Amino acid sequence: MLLGIAALTVVAYASGVLMSRRQGRAWSTDRLGLWALGIAVATPTVVGDLAERARDDFVAHMGAHLAAGMLAPLLLVLAAPVTLALRTLHVTPARRLSRLLRSAPVRFIAHPITAAILSSGGLWLIYLTPIFPAMQASFLVHVLVQGHLLVAGFVFTSAVIGADPSPHPPRWLMISIVLVLSMASHAVLAKYLYAYPPSGVPIAAAQQGAQLMYYAGAAIEAVIVVIFCAQWYRAAGRGRRSPGRRRLVGPAQLERAR
Repeated sequence: MLLGIAALTVVAYASGVLMSRRQGRAWSTDRLGLWALGIAVATPTVVGDLAERARDDFVAHMGAHLAAGMLAPLLLVLAAPVTLALRTLHVTPARRLSRLLRSAPVRFIAHPITAAILSSGGLWLIYLTPIFPAMQASFLVHVLVQGHLLVAGFVFTSAVIGADPSPHPPRWLMISIVLVLSMASHAVLAKYLYAYPPSGVPIAAAQQGAQLMYYAGAAIEAVIVVIFCAQWYRAAGRGRRSPGRRRLVGPAQLERAR
């Protein structure tokens, strides 16, 4: 079933690309590739050999964590799925999606501070509470936690470097502070796991997994930092006067676009 859902998301995105082109609106094939690659990276964390080994091998577990919580979200965010949806949906569902993105609950969750707490704070909860042993004992818990990592990682990455329109976008400086603190939290957690392995995890495996978390995580974060700085630089070069970064397409814009 999980494989079917993964395949369906790729088909849905590809259908959106074709529809956009039929409407005379170009859409980069690269973004389709990023979406497909993101799904391909996330799927093995819940289906297949990696998902099975992640329940017994801490290094494999950490690899799954990095794939679902950091690498896959980065690829999916760069694919700009919300923008594609707003382009290709009919006016009524597009209005509903726009209204949903503007709603108070979504604005709260999508705020960089909230997104960072859900992403970074969730990691600390996994390893400092019974959640980690439960993941090892139950495949369902493993899938649910991996799903949380993917969604939380997507929301956080989108809040920092999202290519999609964003309601009430925050200031660049505030986002940069949140990004730095999130990176620090990830590094501190890796060092903590190196010094204090989770219960039932051999010391050698814990140290290898913590090193993978620290160095591979830092590499992915470096890519995010480069993209963020490039976006900030371009925004400053255009001399934007508004404090926001990305505007959300509203009903009026949708009507004019059609």
